Amino acid sequence: MIVRIKDTLLILSLLLLMAAAGCCGCGSATAHAGDTVTTSDAPAAPAPVTLADLGYPETKDGLLLQRKAYVACYSPDNLIPNWVAWELTSEHADGDCPRDSRYYEDTSVPKPRATNDDYRGVGKVGLSRGHMCPAGDCKWDAEAMAETNLLTNICPQESGLNSGMWNQIEQACRRWAVKYDRIYIVCGPLLYRQEHSTIGEHNIIVPEAFFKVILRLGDDPACIAYVMKNGDRGKKRNYINSLSQVERITGYRFFPNLPDSIRAKIQDEASETQW
Repeated sequence: MIVRIKDTLLILSLLLLMAAAGCCGCGSATAHAGDTVTTSDAPAAPAPVTLADLGYPETKDGLLLQRKAYVACYSPDNLIPNWVAWELTSEHADGDCPRDSRYYEDTSVPKPRATNDDYRGVGKVGLSRGHMCPAGDCKWDAEAMAETNLLTNICPQESGLNSGMWNQIEQACRRWAVKYDRIYIVCGPLLYRQEHSTIGEHNIIVPEAFFKVILRLGDDPACIAYVMKNGDRGKKRNYINSLSQVERITGYRFFPNLPDSIRAKIQDEASETQW
């Protein structure tokens, strides 16, 4: 499903207004004398905050692609995602679904678009298919995993980064999802103001760098972010940034519906110690 960014912001605003008004007119019932009413002393557990509740990065241009496990903002100009966002729960941090090693042209976006031929032979120049939402976060469902292999979720990524620090962060996110029950992740490419390298017949942009932002809520909310050049190697702790820093670098406002009181607490954190 493809949704324009400006339409999505309107839909999210309407949904938030409906939730605040307590829309529940359909199917409501009135109790009468003699009816048996069952009550419980325990209050109902609040519904978990969703990624849609927090809001998506505000992006001027792009196609919003709604997938089973993630949302991607895809750039038809660069043929890579602007960003990809998803929530990872303890329940979905692992699973039995075998890894799908195939990659798929995303026929839901207009041509020209990335094809497998564009990526053929990229290993010879030290590049690989870099997942934004990783397949390892979707071992709970075959369809969700297959959708991570759509080329609209892929960026040309230096092989050492892909198998090294990028993989370290992915594994850390799965540990944190188990530890804190639910985390929210947004990642994507960074394009410098310069002429970009490209691959393939369709001139897919090779990003100069990447970012990843991870948020947790609950009684002790926290945020951590990473920024790394496409080719950096080393320990992830050496590439930590704060939410504020990544917002300045990218120009995005992450989780725009996050309450100001929480944002003020977490926006300048830049340490793994609270994780």
